[in-house]
Amino acid sequence: MADFKRPSKDLVAKLAHIGSATASGELKRLGIRNPHMIGPVQRTPGMSIAGPATTLLFMPKREDIYPEGEYVAPEGQIHRHVLLDSQPGDVVVVDARASMSSGVFGEMMLTYFKGKGGAGIVVDGCIRDFPEAQKLGLPMWLRGTTPNFHTQTDLFPMAYNVPIACGGVLVMPGDIIVADDDGAVVVPLSLAEELAGKAGAHAEWEEFSRLRLSQGGDLRKYYPLSDEARGEYEEWKKTNG
Repeated sequence: MADFKRPSKDLVAKLAHIGSATASGELKRLGIRNPHMIGPVQRTPGMSIAGPATTLLFMPKREDIYPEGEYVAPEGQIHRHVLLDSQPGDVVVVDARASMSSGVFGEMMLTYFKGKGGAGIVVDGCIRDFPEAQKLGLPMWLRGTTPNFHTQTDLFPMAYNVPIACGGVLVMPGDIIVADDDGAVVVPLSLAEELAGKAGAHAEWEEFSRLRLSQGGDLRKYYPLSDEARGEYEEWKKTNG
């Protein structure tokens, strides 16, 4: 485990309503080619999150390091430690090596995390007990589900709050996760403040453009916002605050 810096709640709040699509597009303009974690998909439709990443790393199982059994080697139950150390608003992000055979968390673990104020989970792999877990109201992006427990097959938890790869994307502890029905995006903490400013401006002109397009406005003029429409947009913004 490594200590890491969490972003401020104010910064997270600025990113909470921009959406993964806007975050991804603006991050591309800031030099991050593909921040989308490909593999985990929305399993709680209509829910969205923004929060700092706490990370969990699974590795291929080797029995001399991690013995058989679900509740053995308490000092090695690292999948529990990432939840124990979590804070309200955290998003647990798991590199489970895209395994479809090991459920890294079950309903009881997720009940605990939700009770602590956890914002959601992104798992490049599976959970189990999904019929009950989905009733928790905890936003979840998963590759799949399985009845198997976390070390039943070919994985074991190796470390937590360390750099991981999730869905082919590097996730550092403290990065901000923005996720919704489009998918889950990693916002590097070093770019989060700049993204918040650019995404906020983007959301404003998109609101204006959406209005004009709904009224039959010219797509070439209003999306993206053209120089011709810029003055009209500025007047609209003054009028509407």
